Amino acid sequence: MIEDASNSDFNVERSKFDVQAQHQDFSPAEDHSSDLDKLEKYSGDVDWTYLKPHYEAKSMVYVDPALDLKEAGLAFTNDDKDQVQAWLKSGDLVQPCDLHVEHWIEVKTRFNAMIVRPFVLAQPIQI
Repeated sequence: MIEDASNSDFNVERSKFDVQAQHQDFSPAEDHSSDLDKLEKYSGDVDWTYLKPHYEAKSMVYVDPALDLKEAGLAFTNDDKDQVQAWLKSGDLVQPCDLHVEHWIEVKTRFNAMIVRPFVLAQPIQI
């Protein structure tokens, strides 16, 4: 798995991320779970507050709702450069810009987010 560039100096609402971080034995480097299990553990429903630092650090990747988030996470985890490049070329994966952010804030978008170090993949929740 790729290394993390996350910032822990921000407030995060209670989510799976918070629960995992509260355990004393929490250490992603020592997590010997399967890749799919890790993706499940490091995934959760978040709002823009959680994603903002990752966006500012250019480590946030927008995942189009038509794409399966777990499939995208596995492609990053397995360093499947060809597949990731294909999704980038097709626009299924995008590094968001300020226009995206303005829209998400305006409509109070919630996201399914997945940590795939050093990235955070974020897919808007369709309601």
